[in-house]
Amino acid sequence: MAKEYKTLKTEIRLPYELSYGPVWTRFFEGMREKKIYGTKCEKCGRILVPARSFCPRCFVDTNAWVEVAQTGKLTAWSYINYRYFGMPTEPPFIGALIRLDGTDVDFLHLLGGIDLADLDKVRGIVHNGMQLKAVWQEERIGHILDLEHFAPV
Repeated sequence: MAKEYKTLKTEIRLPYELSYGPVWTRFFEGMREKKIYGTKCEKCGRILVPARSFCPRCFVDTNAWVEVAQTGKLTAWSYINYRYFGMPTEPPFIGALIRLDGTDVDFLHLLGGIDLADLDKVRGIVHNGMQLKAVWQEERIGHILDLEHFAPV
């Protein structure tokens, strides 16, 4: 005879504080100033955005800071039309990987500036390789969403 077990559906929240440290602090201060900063690996020459304290390829500290372009190309995207815990904005929205001009890694952010109500229309507009530009919030506080989204050029 199989036992029947009851289940309880609940939600667990874990409040926490995160110290940005010196690298993310400088990166987010740039956001407040409508600037995107990266760090450059002095060994391999790659420019990393968001800024990192070390190069994940060479494992050397990255002490050289560069302001990077606010334009780039879409390399991958995902259309999200459902709610989940911790989401950056209300659905629907597009999470996008953007290769900013002159950088060597993709930057994860939001794609906006287009009507997202109809997925078929979105598929006709959004494509990998499309040119994008940064769109900033009017009021900025030193947060990743100070950069509201990237929009088609």
